[in-house]
Amino acid sequence: MVAGRAEAGPRGDAVGFGAGSGVLPAVAAINVSVGGGGAVLGPMMWLFVAVLVTFLVTRAVTRLIRSGRGGRAGLGNVSIAGNHVHHQVFGILIIIGTGIVLVSATPQGVALSAAAAVFGVGVGLTVDEFALWLHLKDVYWAREGRKSVDAIFCVLVVTGALIGGAGFVSGDVGTADWWVSVAAVAVTLLLSVICLLKGKVVTGVIGIVIGVVALVGAVRLAKPGSWWAAHRYASRPRRTARAARRYDQRYEARWNRVRDLVAGAPGRERPG
Repeated sequence: MVAGRAEAGPRGDAVGFGAGSGVLPAVAAINVSVGGGGAVLGPMMWLFVAVLVTFLVTRAVTRLIRSGRGGRAGLGNVSIAGNHVHHQVFGILIIIGTGIVLVSATPQGVALSAAAAVFGVGVGLTVDEFALWLHLKDVYWAREGRKSVDAIFCVLVVTGALIGGAGFVSGDVGTADWWVSVAAVAVTLLLSVICLLKGKVVTGVIGIVIGVVALVGAVRLAKPGSWWAAHRYASRPRRTARAARRYDQRYEARWNRVRDLVAGAPGRERPG
């Protein structure tokens, strides 16, 4: 990936030019500057902010509807022909529409940032109901619905880590730098797979872009019931006991309190 730098235009606009390219004219990415310090909001930042804000607003709305106070604010479930329409439907439509625009029009500058923000809205609406498309049933307010919070957390960490730009493979093909970077990517992916096998889905996903997270997750104990525990701890009772103590009910209760604080506690009500 070629790194870029921002230069101030004649009116203070930040204009991004790809380094090492002598043919990029003024149609290069135009980003929105914030304040006088030269801080620039690029497309990934707009995507990150859109996902975060959409998730928080969606959860606030669904919790209002769930509590029965949504009607006073004009909020309620959407139904068509008697069928409850989940907000992930609108998210999927937004993602599809934005994807078509990005592929067909290949926007640049402000248009790209706007498309990234709209795409982020779609991602936020869709991933907020990740548990529904994982279980293929309405589990928004069930215990299984907490997986949606984990999924949103993964998306936010990954997009946040990519805000500054990421070059996973560096150097010219075949050079020493290129081989070192390819080896680093391969090791990181291997560690992330080990995390997944150990039942640490969030750690494995985050570890793809933050290698140290994958390393820590890979060397620590596997969760009871995971593939790794079933195949590697079967003849090692002490390690099985240690894993059970580390990932006991108190461990899950701590994480559930965080999830419920953000998204609301499980119940039997239908989602908004």
